[in-house]
Amino acid sequence: MILSSGPAAASVAWPWLPALGAVVAYLIALMPAPDGRRLHTAALQLGWVLHGVALALEIGAVGREPPGVRFGFGPALSLTVWFVLAVHAVESRLFSLPGVRRQLATVGAPVVLLAAAFPGEIRLDESGSAWMPLHWMLGIASYGLFGAAVLHAMLLDRAERQMRLKLIPPQGGGGPFGLPLLRLERLTFRFVEAGFVVLSAALLLGAWLSPHWRWDHKTVFSLLGWATFALLISGRLAWGWRGRRATRWLYAGAALLLLAYIGSRFVMEVVLHRTV
Repeated sequence: MILSSGPAAASVAWPWLPALGAVVAYLIALMPAPDGRRLHTAALQLGWVLHGVALALEIGAVGREPPGVRFGFGPALSLTVWFVLAVHAVESRLFSLPGVRRQLATVGAPVVLLAAAFPGEIRLDESGSAWMPLHWMLGIASYGLFGAAVLHAMLLDRAERQMRLKLIPPQGGGGPFGLPLLRLERLTFRFVEAGFVVLSAALLLGAWLSPHWRWDHKTVFSLLGWATFALLISGRLAWGWRGRRATRWLYAGAALLLLAYIGSRFVMEVVLHRTV
C-alpha cells in the first residue's frame, strides 16, 4: 500500500501539517504583487522551509508504520523541485528574476502534496555501503541542477520569441527580466555543465556500489540522459549550438532523466503496485 491505514492513521495526520503549510505559502506566493514583492518573496521562502520539513518527515517515515526510509517517485520529484527552489534562492541574491517566483510556486504546491500522498515503500540498500546515500544525493542534486537549467532555458526561449516579435531589443541590455540574453544563456548552460559533472559522479558511484549490473529502465534512461547532455555540451563547444537547437537537447536530456528514476518508480508504485 502507498499510505498507512487502520490504527496508525492518526499518527499519519500530523506529518501532513508542514506539507499543507507549504502549499498555503506557495499559493500566497502565486498571488499578484502590484505593490511590491516582499510578502510574496517571504511566502516563497516560508514554503521552501516547510517543504523541506515535509520532505524530511516523509522520507524518514515519521508517524508511519512500519518505520524505515521511504523514497518513492513522489519524494524524488518533490526533492528535485526543492533543490531548484534552493538554487533560485541563491541566484536571487545576485540578480532579480521576479517572474520565476510564480512558476516555482505553481510547481511547488502540487509536488508537496504528491510526496505526502505517494511516499513510496521502504527502500532497502542492497549494497550495504555507507556511500549509497551519497549516490542518492548526487543523483537528486543533478536533477535539481538540470531542473534549474530547464527553467532558465524556458526563460531564454521566451526571450528569443519576444525578440523575434520585436518586444525587446536584439542583443540588448535587457532581457525578459532586465537580464542580458547572452548572460542568461551562459547561466543556463553553467547549470547544464554543473549538472553533468554531478550526474557523472552519481553514475560512477552507483556503478561502483552496485552488487550486480542490471540493464533496467533506470540504468538505460540514466545513460541515455547522460549521453544526451554529453552531446549537448560537445555540440556547444565544437559547433556552437545555441538557441532552440541547444534548448531542445536540454529538454530531451531532462525528460530522459525524469523517466530514469521518477518515471520508472511511478510505473512500479502506482501503475503496477510493485515495491521492487
